[in-house]
Amino acid sequence: MDMGTAFESLNWFAIIGAAAAAFFAGAIWYGPLFGQAWMADFGFQESDFEGRNTAKVFGLTFVLNVVMAINLGMFLGPEADMVFGIAAGFFTGFGFFAALLGVYYLFENRPLRLFLINGGFGVINFTLMGAILGAFK
Repeated sequence: MDMGTAFESLNWFAIIGAAAAAFFAGAIWYGPLFGQAWMADFGFQESDFEGRNTAKVFGLTFVLNVVMAINLGMFLGPEADMVFGIAAGFFTGFGFFAALLGVYYLFENRPLRLFLINGGFGVINFTLMGAILGAFK
């Protein structure tokens, strides 16, 4: 399959849905589930987030989620189903995102807990996106 065919085969409703699902999963992951631990491991205080342009942060986060969903959708191709999407999303999150993050964190001497929080979300993020993209091909 060529790149044009891969791009044309994208389901844009699924792309936006996958991006939105990842966005809301991140709000839960970095909010009530692991927000305090994440902030502690980075040394953040609540006051560090005051005065930030939240529209910019959240807007660009959503745009980047769309970019990730497009990229994953092109790798999945038009024949993917939900099961393949879940597997491909998981292995993308684990084998690319978390593995690369692990290399960075080893050299940066970051805590294991922080790797598990951020790497774990990458796995969840891509698995969720893969499920949605595969289900709605």
